[in-house]
Amino acid sequence: MTSRAVILGLLGAAAICALSYLNDQILQQTYLVGNNMPVAVYGLLILVTVLLNPVLRRFALTGRELAVILTLTLAACCIPGSGLLRTFTNSLMLPHHYVKTEPGWQQQEVMDLIPPAMLADPSADEDRALTGFLQGLGEPQNPIGIGEVPWPAWTRTLIFWLPIILCLWGALIALSLVTHRQWADHEHLPYPVAEFAGSLLPEAGRNSVPVYGRRLFWIGAGAVFAIHLNNFLNGWFPDTLIPIPVRFDLTPLARIVPVFVQGGGTRLLAPTLFFTVIGLSYFLAGDVAFSCGIGPFLWALVTGMFATYGITLTGAVEGIGYPSLRVQAFLNFGANLGLFLTIVYLGRRYYLSVLRRAVGLRCQDDVPPAAVWGMRVFLVLAGAFTGLLWAAGLAWQFALLYTAAIVIFFLMISRVMAETGMFYVQPYWFPCGVLWGLFGAQALGLRQLMILLTLSMVLVVDPRESIMPFMSTSLKLLDLRRAGLGKAGAWSGVAVVLGLAIALPLTLYFQYDRGVSQWDGWARAVPRMQFENITLAKQKLDVQGTLQQSENVPGWRRFASPQPNAACVAGLVAGMGLVLLFSAARIRFTRWPLHPILFLTWAT
Repeated sequence: MTSRAVILGLLGAAAICALSYLNDQILQQTYLVGNNMPVAVYGLLILVTVLLNPVLRRFALTGRELAVILTLTLAACCIPGSGLLRTFTNSLMLPHHYVKTEPGWQQQEVMDLIPPAMLADPSADEDRALTGFLQGLGEPQNPIGIGEVPWPAWTRTLIFWLPIILCLWGALIALSLVTHRQWADHEHLPYPVAEFAGSLLPEAGRNSVPVYGRRLFWIGAGAVFAIHLNNFLNGWFPDTLIPIPVRFDLTPLARIVPVFVQGGGTRLLAPTLFFTVIGLSYFLAGDVAFSCGIGPFLWALVTGMFATYGITLTGAVEGIGYPSLRVQAFLNFGANLGLFLTIVYLGRRYYLSVLRRAVGLRCQDDVPPAAVWGMRVFLVLAGAFTGLLWAAGLAWQFALLYTAAIVIFFLMISRVMAETGMFYVQPYWFPCGVLWGLFGAQALGLRQLMILLTLSMVLVVDPRESIMPFMSTSLKLLDLRRAGLGKAGAWSGVAVVLGLAIALPLTLYFQYDRGVSQWDGWARAVPRMQFENITLAKQKLDVQGTLQQSENVPGWRRFASPQPNAACVAGLVAGMGLVLLFSAARIRFTRWPLHPILFLTWAT
């Protein structure tokens, strides 16, 4: 790992974090990151290997250096966009605005249920801290200075949130080091995105990339480029050029199968061709590609069949909106839990060996030092994350369960990407929802439920850009170029801290200069979600006459009187059972046609 590669990687991380808000929210361009395979990063890799390296010659970047640069840049991609800052500052400030316009919030006094440190504090100078955040303090030709941002309103809440975020992300980086050897070498997962990126890197001792010397490569690339270029120019010269369709409307076929329509399948009959997805599918085993392809169609049929009997799998059974309790969400959680148990079972010897070495016990198996140190760092930071949740007011039992759930959440996103190359992943279940559905609002208590909902709305509300998928892809790429994984993991942590130190102040500066983005409806909706659900939960408990009782239950007593949602529990058991059954069948029968990954993706 050269100093040049580390410096360029950190500069890449800094650039992504410095430019994203300007690009995404002010210029309103296509998101600079956008998903777990950001075009801004991989596109720049193509430009470097095609245009820059041949010019530099003796000073050209090697394949190993490019892998390191890509790793450090990708590590910071979880910060400036949907992974955190798209909604982070809004979630901490806008509730103070919404409570003034929502009579239900005022009547139920929901703001009293949230620990004060979980929100910004505009009380000292509300006109600047809150109104300035909404409307902006600057003028078009007269931007504010950095010192005019009301930083004191944010000090307390950032001191609360930043250690939680950094502990979680550090633990996930470390966990990526633990799982890498098992997934890459023992289970031989395909890592399609890493394989694609690896094919663009020069081999050791050479500046050229072998794939660029193949005529067939340029024919395929040229054809796709010509389609996109033609369709782009058609927007400027519609009377001269004929667009080449990449979207097809087959919705009239829906009338043939009414149950398919009832299950929401009509939209599947208007497919768009994404050439990146088509290309990545060639890296997959047949059963994986087939399962991912038919999954949404099977889901539409299943939901349609249940709908004919008056049973909804997608509608809320409790709560409202995105984090509400749905059978669909618990089917997804059950599937994720089932695959988690399967991969732990399949890698039990390796993981146990890593754990033994990590705590200082002898082990006969060969365990990479990076995995051992990864396990140690993971245990420390996961413990610190749990402790911070407990210090925030969450009962330690729920803090421990929430930590386990959020680790499974990100681990399974990473697994799906490593197994399928699915770089846009929305699992559609939340760690807070799991505890809410299994215990019920009465057993949890409203204050506990509020903390759980707020944590999820900040940490996992939009996981399209997540640290662990970025890291697992990068570690595979580093492995292909035989670069040191442990050092890359450590420097990735540095890149995350650097990126956060750049992106967070810039985001707040732009928001106070111009006002929070009005066109991004999602970023303005997220801060309402936990309060809307708490309002409904409080009203329900009040009607049942159990409101006071729910707040006076001590720690372990909450486990003695859970009120799980029956439909959600049934969904969890069904999802987990399907994955375990298909995993066993895949191991037992060599020609089994379906992969259990089907049930992690079909309802998303």
